[in-house]
Amino acid sequence: MDFRASHRYAHISAKKARPAANLIRGMDVNRALQVLEVHPSRGAYLFRKVLASAVANASQDEGVDVNRLVVQDARADGGPLLHGRARFRPGSMGRAMPIRRRTSHLLVTLSEQES
Repeated sequence: MDFRASHRYAHISAKKARPAANLIRGMDVNRALQVLEVHPSRGAYLFRKVLASAVANASQDEGVDVNRLVVQDARADGGPLLHGRARFRPGSMGRAMPIRRRTSHLLVTLSEQES
C-alpha cells in the first residue's frame, strides 16, 4: 500500500527543489530523514517536512511497520507563478520585466519494503 504527502504551492522553484528529491528517492525512510536533516539546501528542509508527514500518514495504519518504509517516489513539479500587483524589475534596453515568483508542488510517496 502506498502512503502519500504533498506540499502544494511551496515558495521555491522546482529547479531548486529537485536535487533534494533526487537525493532521497529509493532510500529507506530513516536514512532519508537523516540525510535531509544535514543537507544545507532549502529544498531539503521542505522535503523533510513532507517526508515526516508521509510517515505520520503511514503510522495511522496499524498493520504497517514504519521502519520498513521506503521512499518510492519524490517529485518537485512546477506550480503557478505568483505575479503580485504590478511589480517589475529592470530589463535590457530600458524595458520593464515582471517579477516571476515561482512555486512548486512537492510530492512524496512511500511504500512498504518487501521482505
